[in-house]
Amino acid sequence: MIEQRQPAPGGADTNLSRLRPPYGSVLDLIGQTPVVELTKFETGKCRLFIKLESQNPGGSIKDRIALSMIAAAEKDGRLKRGGTIVEATAGNTGLGLAQVGIPKGYRIILVVPDKMSREKIQHLRALGAEVRMTRSDVGKGHPEYYQDMAEKIAAELPGAFYANQFANPANPLAHETTTGPEIFSQLDGDVDAVVVGVGSGGTLTGLGRYFAKHSPKTEMVLADPVGSVLAPLIKTGKMEEAGSWTVEGIGEDFVPPNADLSLVKKAYSITDKQSMLAVRDLLSREGILAGSSSGTLLSAALRYCREQTTPKRVVTFVCDSGNKYLSKVFDDIWLAEQGLADQEQHGDLRDLVVRSPRTGDIVYVGPDESLLNAYGRMRRSDVSQLPVLDEGRLVGIVDESDILAKVDGPYEGRWDRFNGPVRSAMTSNLHTLQANQTLDALLPVFDRNEVAIVFDGEEFIGLITRIDLINHLRRRAK
Repeated sequence: MIEQRQPAPGGADTNLSRLRPPYGSVLDLIGQTPVVELTKFETGKCRLFIKLESQNPGGSIKDRIALSMIAAAEKDGRLKRGGTIVEATAGNTGLGLAQVGIPKGYRIILVVPDKMSREKIQHLRALGAEVRMTRSDVGKGHPEYYQDMAEKIAAELPGAFYANQFANPANPLAHETTTGPEIFSQLDGDVDAVVVGVGSGGTLTGLGRYFAKHSPKTEMVLADPVGSVLAPLIKTGKMEEAGSWTVEGIGEDFVPPNADLSLVKKAYSITDKQSMLAVRDLLSREGILAGSSSGTLLSAALRYCREQTTPKRVVTFVCDSGNKYLSKVFDDIWLAEQGLADQEQHGDLRDLVVRSPRTGDIVYVGPDESLLNAYGRMRRSDVSQLPVLDEGRLVGIVDESDILAKVDGPYEGRWDRFNGPVRSAMTSNLHTLQANQTLDALLPVFDRNEVAIVFDGEEFIGLITRIDLINHLRRRAK
């Protein structure tokens, strides 16, 4: 049973077990992550626990394997002082390698698929890692596939160490020697099932080996994104063609050497939508901010729990922090653009409007605001044009070319021009469409290099751009 700590009067905590003397390095904080019981979800007869790997200094479970792989390479001489570490990564292993390796004086080169969140990329570069972006739409054997590209870079760079988390035995060893014993201890040696995902396979294999030795009753359960080949392979014994998925860090189009799928007792395929909704529920119900793969694990864990006819103790993971996905999973507009939000479909132009005054998420500017305000709002919202609203009524459109035309010119007076009102640059001669029109109505608008302005009767409901149309067509092609 996990002890519930009670705060002392006035907010002070009489249990100081989490307060330690100063650590010598942030690397000493890797591992020994807390476990929390989830009580706000329907778990049937089971109790569901979640281990917060987001509490590692690099923000993910991958800190463990980074420390293990670097230590092993240093020990056997593959990594020498001042050397270079090269890796193919969905972001978190790269963050772990940079977190551990850069303070030790190593150069870090990471090859990252282009579907990774911008927060991860920014974090990697801020740490000092060199990031090489590559395609996420190609498979193993293609020269631009992230693993093949990383292996080639390492082979061509004298003295480089290719970490290769997918086949490096130090990866599963980290979980067999640290993560497994921690879970066993935290749950008082009573663990019926562990729900994991597979990216490189290290978590599955390391934990599977540990529990096979120390708790044979413990079942390893796989949570896999729809589109990955792993869950179908376990269920049918056949290798299917890989699809695509949005969740980051787990799911594969091949079986990694480190992934011992024979350890899996049960496998679930989880859709992107299920994953996103689950991880958002985890935040709103339990106050736990987790990444997209944690939503896949949670969704599978809940399904497993609800299927059981006898009480069981089940544990899964917050694989990484949701701070890395604020521009994606926790952005309502991004979810809508990906077709992952619950939205009523009408079969007309309303289906393409992603920002609307009706929902309160439209980005706009007032006619008497400055052009500098309009420019800043465009930059922050990553849009190229803004509706100009005066007390809720559409009076114009201002875009990048309007602002540029107004502020360009001699240096003298430029700041005054930036501070000029939006009404001085906006376009007020507007061509509008009605919400009940079909997609065909958009093409003439785009041929005139205009943005579509959509009304429902006399009510302005939003704009549609070329990228909105492309997103809509892509979603419908699936």
